[in-house]
Amino acid sequence: MNQRSTESRHPDSADLHAQPAERILSLLLDAQIGALSALRPALPAIERAAEAGAKALRDGGRMGYAGAGSSGLMALADCLELAGTFGLAPDRSPMLFAGGADALLHMKGSVEDDPELARADVARAGLGAGDVLLVLSASGTTPYALAATDAAKARGVTVAGFANRADSPLLRAADIPVLIETGPEMVAGSTRMGAATAQKVALNMLSVLVAIRLGHVHDGHMVNVVADNAKLVARAGRIVAALAHVPADAAETALAATGGAVKPAILVARGMSPDQARAALEHSGGHLAPLLD
Repeated sequence: MNQRSTESRHPDSADLHAQPAERILSLLLDAQIGALSALRPALPAIERAAEAGAKALRDGGRMGYAGAGSSGLMALADCLELAGTFGLAPDRSPMLFAGGADALLHMKGSVEDDPELARADVARAGLGAGDVLLVLSASGTTPYALAATDAAKARGVTVAGFANRADSPLLRAADIPVLIETGPEMVAGSTRMGAATAQKVALNMLSVLVAIRLGHVHDGHMVNVVADNAKLVARAGRIVAALAHVPADAAETALAATGGAVKPAILVARGMSPDQARAALEHSGGHLAPLLD
């Protein structure tokens, strides 16, 4: 196997251990910023992956995530945020993490080498035709990621593969290859740094675009938020007030009438009944724009 770019020496890492703390931190920050610059050429591929995920969810399917180690943690972080930020039901975005919940507390490297584990996870998730699976691997060679890709594709799932190394097996196997070529790490091989940082930002952008396509983001507000704590209840009130152009007390009244659902509350605050608001949203596919404009 040719040496992976993520295992190569970073040109700025020589004598890193001997540098003053301020210099070390500055070099590490510069390397992180440099890794993010690799995202710009990847934007068209990220867009294709987002549009595929949005279509799957809009059509009643699912958009799942899969990965091991640091890449799996980046996938898990984005996956878990979908419910709280965009109101997406957890069963619509299954997470396939090598080693399962136990590996989150005590990371074991061996699980990422187990293709049988990946095949079992794909089967357990029940993914099928019409679904999308986002598979992440910094090197693009992780056995768990490759086996999950093969198993998902065999079931008719569209796979978007995210890797930080050009011409890697994951990118060759994926239906939508997303290359984020971050190059060598400041600590050689430590892909929790540049590669994982860039992967997380890629997923941040992807999931926001998916939410916009589903009508869950309007005018920069998370209008499909599920208000299940005091912070989100207060946020929901501010969103309704801002988009309906009503005072805070009117926004609170509208939210009470819709059981805390933000989208219909915005329409209620503008004069619809709760039933009219729900019917209008069903007709618009969940998008506020045609109803507010």
